Amino acid sequence: MRLFFTNVLSFIHPEGWKFSAIFLAASIALSFLWMPLAMLGYALTLFVVWFFRDPQRTTPSIPKAVFSPADGVICLIDDALPPPESGLEPVLMKRVCVFMNVFNVHVNRSPIQGKVQKIAYTKGSFLNASLDKASEKNERNALVIEAEDKTKIVVVQIAGLIARRILSFITQGHDLSSGERFGLIRFGSRVDVYLPQGSQINCELKQRVVAGETMLASLS
Repeated sequence: MRLFFTNVLSFIHPEGWKFSAIFLAASIALSFLWMPLAMLGYALTLFVVWFFRDPQRTTPSIPKAVFSPADGVICLIDDALPPPESGLEPVLMKRVCVFMNVFNVHVNRSPIQGKVQKIAYTKGSFLNASLDKASEKNERNALVIEAEDKTKIVVVQIAGLIARRILSFITQGHDLSSGERFGLIRFGSRVDVYLPQGSQINCELKQRVVAGETMLASLS
């Protein structure tokens, strides 16, 4: 029994328990007022617990591989300038964007192994994250990760229409393993990955991807 509860607790990210407690307390209070509304509250409590699930992932050991930083669907593949806050030169990079809806796992994982050179948070709007202009207008958090061979990529967490907070689990200078958890976005969002020109893209539009497991590209 103890092992069961340990597994359940580890499967749900700690961030989810406080939200679940709030919904549960509200549902109990509503039970004394109107039971149908209380039942809705209990259902929402279960949804919040499920939303913050954080399953274990096994990242393949593939040289030069770039893995998806998020669960979701590839919504855009193009060439774009890196975000200004990244501090990188304004030259075109390959960009792959993953859109997460409220039913996806929202824990984000590092696409590569490397050192976090910079973390830059930018306040902004909360447009639909699937829109192209969301990468420039929305609240976001950019990470510059440098691989062992000095190749730099940028990973940008972008808040969406419902998302209202981006969480970071790491600080500048952190050594990330490929597939390691680095952050979370609450309730629907998007993550963009900027790669050097010459990188080989191994994914396609509308493809469903899994954080830390699905290979997006290969670095040159």
